[in-house]
Amino acid sequence: MKRICFLIGMALVCLAATQRAEAQKFALIDMEYILKNIPAYEMTNEQLSQLSEKWQAEVETIQQEAQNMYKSYQSDLVFLSAEMKTKREEEIVKKEQAAQELKRKYFGAEGELYKKRESLMKPIQDEIYEAVKAIAEDKGYQVVVDRASAMSVIYASPKIDISNEVLLKLGYSK
Repeated sequence: MKRICFLIGMALVCLAATQRAEAQKFALIDMEYILKNIPAYEMTNEQLSQLSEKWQAEVETIQQEAQNMYKSYQSDLVFLSAEMKTKREEEIVKKEQAAQELKRKYFGAEGELYKKRESLMKPIQDEIYEAVKAIAEDKGYQVVVDRASAMSVIYASPKIDISNEVLLKLGYSK
């Protein structure tokens, strides 16, 4: 009798769990696809690319100056006193350090390029988030997964992909 009650209880628990799992609705978006269809994103990428090239040229100019100083030092080495050698070596090291510092300032983890990308991309990302949130609330989705960044999604039915709905909500018909 105890065994039958236990089995019936387990069956009810399993039944309740499967009913809850079936009630949840999921949707997918493809963030890369959405971003490629937003003109502001393309303009932002172009702007960041131009800025990056400009800053890279500045860094390379200073690095080239350091290399030229070193070549000049190498050719003058036999004519320099010990004191002059030390002074020129220090100047070369300072120039190399200046190039590294500028590179870190522009391209480091918290550098100017990162800050600029953050300031330009945040409004676009926020707009996409609000559109996804509105669609999810309207259609009753509990979870919306980004197909582009979700490594664990092996296959998903195109029927649950709401990327075009997001673009439509943002005003970009596809």
